[in-house]
Amino acid sequence: MKKDTLKERLRRTLRWDLWLTLGPALVIVSIAFAVTFYFVKPAPPKKLVIAAAGDEGGFRYFARKYQEILAKHGVTVEIVPTDGSLTSIKLLEDAGSNVDVAFVQSGTSDSTKAPHVVSLGSLSYVPLWVFYRGEPITDLYALQGKRIVVGPDESGTRALSTKLLEANGVGGPSTVLLNLGRDEAIEQLKQGKVDAVFIVSPAESPPVQRLARVPDINLLSFSRGEAYVRRFPYLSRQVLPRGVLDLAADVPDHDVVLLAPTANLVATDALHPALAYLLMRAASEVHGKAGILDRTGEFPAALEAGFPLSGEARRYYESGVPLLHRYLPFWAANLVDRLWVMLVPFIAVLVPLGRVAPALYQWRVRSRIFRWYARLKEIELQLEESPGREMLDDMLTRLDEAEREVNRIPMPLAYAENLYFFREHVDVVRRRLIRRISESAEPAPPQALTARESTG
Repeated sequence: MKKDTLKERLRRTLRWDLWLTLGPALVIVSIAFAVTFYFVKPAPPKKLVIAAAGDEGGFRYFARKYQEILAKHGVTVEIVPTDGSLTSIKLLEDAGSNVDVAFVQSGTSDSTKAPHVVSLGSLSYVPLWVFYRGEPITDLYALQGKRIVVGPDESGTRALSTKLLEANGVGGPSTVLLNLGRDEAIEQLKQGKVDAVFIVSPAESPPVQRLARVPDINLLSFSRGEAYVRRFPYLSRQVLPRGVLDLAADVPDHDVVLLAPTANLVATDALHPALAYLLMRAASEVHGKAGILDRTGEFPAALEAGFPLSGEARRYYESGVPLLHRYLPFWAANLVDRLWVMLVPFIAVLVPLGRVAPALYQWRVRSRIFRWYARLKEIELQLEESPGREMLDDMLTRLDEAEREVNRIPMPLAYAENLYFFREHVDVVRRRLIRRISESAEPAPPQALTARESTG
């Protein structure tokens, strides 16, 4: 029964030592994990909302292509139709609209009007096509006093057209600016109800190519194209080669200088980084091929868009796709990218604790014995002071009590050698005391002799 009591006492003591040693370590690790988890990126949403204007720059077509690509990676894309680039940017700036990304035309707006919008890059050239009736002209100033369709109110076409017309001094009561949609504008131009139509659209656009073949309708070639791109950095000077639209019919029948803004992919600055990389990978797939005006690999690109380039876009154009996204599926790459931060507690906390905790446990177990060495040292110091017989007997009694107390200390087998080391040291001091007592002239009291006999 006594043996079982001692075993139970030993188990309780060991459990207490373990908790006192591991408890603080577990608290530290928990705090480290909690702090680290605070900085772990949240998982990207499974749904993305893209705003795209229907009659502008081929944006609706691009949006559907992105929708197909992102669906393969488990991301659902909702396409929100808008009246134009201005409306799309307003939706991005409005946190309540839930719009994450938009296709917009460069030059429509800028970061001063939409500070929370960032650019993910330019996607393609979308030239400004100025079709007109009448005698050949070489620049926009010749449109003074004409009826001109400049696009719907919220469109990027209207924003660009009015800027260029104002720069050429075109306006006033004699000039009529109409805000018709593309299809209606083309029909009225064919019927001669308007004098000129401004259209922003890719060179591959079927309506543009059909209109270029219509007799009596001319396509404006900007004779001062270089001056425009110097004045408006978001424009580029592009040459539409003779016959490129139709070699058999020789359309156009001469080289045409066009001014081309770019189609741009912009997003709210709160867009999840993983989705930003996924969108730019989709952009490379959709826009990386050659076109009538675009060269292979020219897009997507970090061109002037009026909005600052996002951090993810900058890294993408400088270094390409992140390493994890090159070799892992989207969900796996994102999971690893989010959780690698959790290695910080292992490296910064668990590794040092793995070394400190065993040493702390060992110190705690040994400390129960080590503190009794103070009793031995005290007795040895008193022994150097040439004590009398009575003092020697008292020292011997205290030494025996120390040995009995140490023998009662619960001690794991792995550390039992410390107990026997102490007993050896007790024997060393005891032999010195007995030798000093035997050399003493005074007879030893019976209780001292009885203590010696019981220990010897």
